[in-house]
Amino acid sequence: MELDETRNDLSIRGKNGTGFLLAAFVIWSIITLIFLQSIEIHQKNIYMLFSTGLMFPLSVGMSTFIKADWKLKNNPFGNLGLYLNLAQLVYFPIIFWAIIKSPNEAILFFAIITGAHFFPYGWFYNAKPYYIMAPVISVGVLFLGLYLSGENLWLVPFSMAIFLLCLILWLYLDYKRKILKKLI
Repeated sequence: MELDETRNDLSIRGKNGTGFLLAAFVIWSIITLIFLQSIEIHQKNIYMLFSTGLMFPLSVGMSTFIKADWKLKNNPFGNLGLYLNLAQLVYFPIIFWAIIKSPNEAILFFAIITGAHFFPYGWFYNAKPYYIMAPVISVGVLFLGLYLSGENLWLVPFSMAIFLLCLILWLYLDYKRKILKKLI
């Protein structure tokens, strides 16, 4: 199987990873609600971290719901997706540092890391939306963070949720294009 064919197979069978992105949308929506609460920033950050524990069960549920194959057995790159996702955990010490030393900016660090970690999925799924949206999310959140004050931090997770919706829609269109191309 040719490399592009293998990656397109991943893209089609895994529906470009949209099950995981739908779960991320739900989590970033929860984080938005957390940051809209009038509680101390340390509590918001702790609740933000706890909400990420929903990622795996939600992504499995979302993938099942949209009938996406997230296990990708019988594909030589099947485990690579797992490794790419686990790579994001390597950046968690930065988030922990921010929670301890700069609690108001922790949400920015988390959003920028989340956006940036999408970049290798462009290669994995052979999908340009990941290549484009990863830097758009990271730089967009950075500029948003430069102009925010403490009471408006909810705009960071809210913007992440909106960016994720845009990415999901664009990836869905990419998925449909690949299905049509395969049928022809």
